[in-house]
Amino acid sequence: MPWIQLKINTSGANAEQLGDALTENGAVCVTFQDTHDTPVFEPLPGETRLWGDTDVTGLFDAEWDMKTTVAALEQHPLLGAGFHHKIEQLEDKDWEREWMENFHPMRFGERLWICPSWRDVPDPSAVNVMLDPGLAFGTGTHPTTALCLEWLDSLDLAGKTVIDFGCGSGILAIAALKLGAARAIGIDIDPQAIQASRDNARRNGVEDRLALFLPQDKPNGLHADVVVANILAGPLRELAPLISILPAKGGVIGLSGILASQAESVCEAYQEIFSLEPIAEKAEWCRITGTKN
Repeated sequence: MPWIQLKINTSGANAEQLGDALTENGAVCVTFQDTHDTPVFEPLPGETRLWGDTDVTGLFDAEWDMKTTVAALEQHPLLGAGFHHKIEQLEDKDWEREWMENFHPMRFGERLWICPSWRDVPDPSAVNVMLDPGLAFGTGTHPTTALCLEWLDSLDLAGKTVIDFGCGSGILAIAALKLGAARAIGIDIDPQAIQASRDNARRNGVEDRLALFLPQDKPNGLHADVVVANILAGPLRELAPLISILPAKGGVIGLSGILASQAESVCEAYQEIFSLEPIAEKAEWCRITGTKN
């Protein structure tokens, strides 16, 4: 069905109030978009991080009386009569197909491809991981995931055990298994991530070699040849004592989810235990790797 959207430009401080006003006046959903496409990083728990210049957009049924909505919004103390806004009609589309069209097979390193299930595999002889976008983070489109996948592709994983700390969709653990690892272990605080990882492992035929745990359920004395943690800089620093004991002596670690500006502080948390390698960067994000002393 067709829709109408009403867009208001405002400041981050006023965005949530205006979003509520749109909802109260008929919007079926409200979105916030940064006018200048400024990235948002690491909001605090429970915080909705907005921007200095924000577009607040309300989506309305095509039959909705927009004149009544605009008249009501003109009474809002943050807007007033004649407030600047834009109303436009959205064409009726098959939005599911439109969304699917945005995802294509992606290559990482020399051997590895991540492929949505509705696309043809570009190279049947390559290492192909079939993965559809879903509830859990990790499809390969984000630079941090790409950095980790490229690193895994560069390793000799034959016969190795790999721990994916903060496994999300399971993409890194599954890629490691398809790249030759004997066994992988995924750990995540989110039960939905555990379920997504399990489903994706089954889709790729590696479920018998992937063990999945919530943190409180993981076995004691867990060790691996390779540990990868693609989370965020804050948790990587705070959890450094826990993450550092996971690689066996001589094992390797790969850390990502880190802005380039945060790399030094994360390195400081690990440099006494690991011999760190040069930092790899991609689109303002970075990856830290090293070998356990």
